[in-house]
Amino acid sequence: MHQSGGSASRRLVSKLGLAFILAVAASVSLAKGPAAADDASTVALAALPAEAQATHRLILAGGPFPYEKDGTTFFNRERLLPGKPRGFYREYTVRTPGARNRGARRLVCGGEPPTKPEACFYTADHYASFRRIVQ
Repeated sequence: MHQSGGSASRRLVSKLGLAFILAVAASVSLAKGPAAADDASTVALAALPAEAQATHRLILAGGPFPYEKDGTTFFNRERLLPGKPRGFYREYTVRTPGARNRGARRLVCGGEPPTKPEACFYTADHYASFRRIVQ
């Protein structure tokens, strides 16, 4: 009888452990999901690197853009930005001094017309994280 009581205790502990793990996983999932995009951290435009500020000025002026991919649709596959219809967001390269390619820095802006975006976001890590740009 002692053994069966021990087995029941182990099962209970296992179930509680599993419940805890599932609760933690759910909270991490929620933190990374679309709801978190609305609470994205912000950054002042003046606090961005000079190259990002220059890219922002080009966006407002309608170009010309130095990279072929600039101004193309950003699909928000990572779902880190607020959910919007396809075609809402456009991506723009932020030059990285010394980089031989486009680098990892981007501005992603949304709205119509593109020269008057509703919102712009900065990423320094190729879409792994975003910060909403505030004036």
